[in-house]
Amino acid sequence: MSHSLYRSEDVSLVQLYLPTESVRPVMLALGELSTIHFKDLNKDVVTFHRSFVREIRLLDEAERQLRYLHSEIALNSIEIPEHHLPTNYEFTLETTAIEDIIEKISRLELRVRQLVESSRSLNANYLQQMEYSNVLSKVDAFFAKSTNAHNPFDINADSGSMMVGEDDATAPLIENALELGTTGSFNSEDTNARTSVSLDFVTGIIPSVKFQFLERILWRTLRGNLYIYQTRADESVIHGSEDVEEKTVFLVFAHGTQILSRIRRISESLGATLFSVDEDSSIRTGQVQQINGNISDIFAVLENTRSALYTELAFIAGHISSWESILHKDKTVYQAMNLFSYDQNHKCLIAEGWCPTANLPLVQKTLRDVSDLVDSQAPSILNIIRTKETPPTYFRVNKFTEAFQSLIDSYGVATYREVNHGIVAIVTFPFLFAIMFGDLGHGAIMAAVALMFIMNEKSLAAKKDMDEILGMIFYGRYMVLLMGLFSMYVGFIYNDLFSKPMSLFTSRWAWPVKSEDTNARAIQTGTYPIGIDPAWHSADNNLLFMNSYKMKVSVVIGVIHMTYCLFLSLSNYRFFKRKLDIYAVFLPSLIFLEAIFGYLVITIIYKWGVDWKGNDWQPPSLLNMLILMFLSPGKIEEPLFRGQKQLQIILVLAALICIPWLLCAKPYLLWREHRQQEVRYLSVNDSQNVDEEALLDAENEEPQEEGFDFGEIIIHQVIHTIEFCLGCISHTASYLRLWALSLAHNQLSSVLWNMTLANAFQMTGVVGSIFIVILFAFWFIVTCLVLVAMEGTSAMLHSLRLHWVEGMSKHFEGEGYAFTPFTFLQSAAE
Repeated sequence: MSHSLYRSEDVSLVQLYLPTESVRPVMLALGELSTIHFKDLNKDVVTFHRSFVREIRLLDEAERQLRYLHSEIALNSIEIPEHHLPTNYEFTLETTAIEDIIEKISRLELRVRQLVESSRSLNANYLQQMEYSNVLSKVDAFFAKSTNAHNPFDINADSGSMMVGEDDATAPLIENALELGTTGSFNSEDTNARTSVSLDFVTGIIPSVKFQFLERILWRTLRGNLYIYQTRADESVIHGSEDVEEKTVFLVFAHGTQILSRIRRISESLGATLFSVDEDSSIRTGQVQQINGNISDIFAVLENTRSALYTELAFIAGHISSWESILHKDKTVYQAMNLFSYDQNHKCLIAEGWCPTANLPLVQKTLRDVSDLVDSQAPSILNIIRTKETPPTYFRVNKFTEAFQSLIDSYGVATYREVNHGIVAIVTFPFLFAIMFGDLGHGAIMAAVALMFIMNEKSLAAKKDMDEILGMIFYGRYMVLLMGLFSMYVGFIYNDLFSKPMSLFTSRWAWPVKSEDTNARAIQTGTYPIGIDPAWHSADNNLLFMNSYKMKVSVVIGVIHMTYCLFLSLSNYRFFKRKLDIYAVFLPSLIFLEAIFGYLVITIIYKWGVDWKGNDWQPPSLLNMLILMFLSPGKIEEPLFRGQKQLQIILVLAALICIPWLLCAKPYLLWREHRQQEVRYLSVNDSQNVDEEALLDAENEEPQEEGFDFGEIIIHQVIHTIEFCLGCISHTASYLRLWALSLAHNQLSSVLWNMTLANAFQMTGVVGSIFIVILFAFWFIVTCLVLVAMEGTSAMLHSLRLHWVEGMSKHFEGEGYAFTPFTFLQSAAE
């Protein structure tokens, strides 16, 4: 097992002296290495008062401009080519070159904004002129039809117009106009032949969805004293608009200046665009010619503007990737440099950080190479500092172990050099999941999905717009693969294939040829080679047998898992040389756990191994045995083996002794050790034979840990003792979820099979074949969505809880902090 996986990497505190002329290329090189976790040497300085705030603000503004340019490139469907900068390209760029790039981006952004605004303005003007032209054509068509009609208003069926206000009481104005025979202001033939009643009109265009509201509001506001003509706008107006919505051209006829003004205000409030249309046909003809000329001129200018905008964006698209990369890296560099202190005497920046000890030679070589590349006058210096400060926790991971490590780190970061539970979870997490999810078919589906992601991981990793759920599955693809493979193994042991048994070997149960009993009982002829005998799946007591089997398996697996995790704490105590914890914490905890639950596991296995029917004995109830073991020590109702009574008394006494041992031993030993240190200190202080060199070393030492607080230690140990003793009981019971979820998964799979395919197989002929195809598709979809996806998620969460609570509580301290190196990888991903 790799040492860096079992425990975190050995990390050293380093100090860097970086000359000002070479600090930027050095930081660019270190960012590519991703190997130093810089400390903040300016904690007392607020962010806005740090040295490189101005540079970061400039880069922020440039990044904002690039995001705007990126959005415009996307809107114009211009492809951005992948751009890879030459090796060490950033090193050759001086600060002035970066400033030139920022200035160039600013100019291009201003130019693009001007072209975009001009294009939008011209397009809006173009659409308005198109709407104006369309309105004029529709008005001409209306007046042409009204001239040929006996009643100018009676043209509803042909033109799509509608009469509003036909009732005598609500439309007296329209009625009088009709009686007088006036044509009003809409007569295109005789505009001078006006009577005492004259009707004027308002013309415009409005989205069709709003026209009904306009019609109703005008009807109620004007009490029906109006006439409305409406017709659908041409396709050129509809598809030329950005929102691509159907529009309606309307004419509203009414009498009076105030009424017309009210109509205009209501129309404009609903989003209508009003146009001035003359009643004289000759004037309208001149308007149409002028509008058509305007449309041609605006369209030509608009096309030129769009062409210029496309040219600019195409040029930007060819360089935007390299600009984004350069600006991201420079911004990250300046953010890191804000953590450094400045030495005015030596004209250099001083940095401190954590670096994996194994990477120190690589960092030193990189510093030398960069100094030679930029021809620096003063070299960059790296010093290793001895410290009592706790380093960050760093685990080297790969694409296989990364998901498992993230799963454990999401609960808490391991203390520096503590045993890594992530390496344990690679096996235990999918195995506990499989016990709950065990089905050969469902596991195969899960493994197949994971293999699909693994085989296409290169193409999928290059996608930036992957769905969130698919991204999670892709990130944990190797975890899903192991979960599927382990589920196939456990399903093979359970002899479950989509809830159906597999008869790989001959059943070891046979029916008697002759039986005098009414209810026949199968006779066992041997032991099935591996897994569950398929005969159990068709037995009447199948559920009773499987419940008993899976419940006992859950307890056995749970106690083994907790015991293994408890031994991980022994590994920690030995590594950190904490012998006191071995004798005062580990030993009583182990004895307490094994005296009760380890003994229960042994009795379960022993009961499985005894041929009770052959010996003609009644198998005892282990649950009653465990209860009587504490309530009535020494009382055995149904003996399991010889000497059981004496053994159980010894185990109960051992468990009871472990409670005060776990509670009192560690506080007492710590108190005694502290008293001995005080005595030694007083004897040395009284002798006054402390040499001057030792005093100087003592002054230079870092601050010691907090003073000894006996009360706090007792409180902590009391809490730990209660938590462990009660936790052993509750955690063992918690592992019964392995049995419960496995039972629920099997029963749900069986119900789905019986409700779908089992019914389809009973049909014959063509109809039966059709039903088999239909029900198979339904069965497979429900299996994937419910049994694999939903049930799989549930089992995964339960397995996660068993690791976080039941397992990690036995050894995990989780008081560390993550190693976060200075890197460009995260900014590139963003």
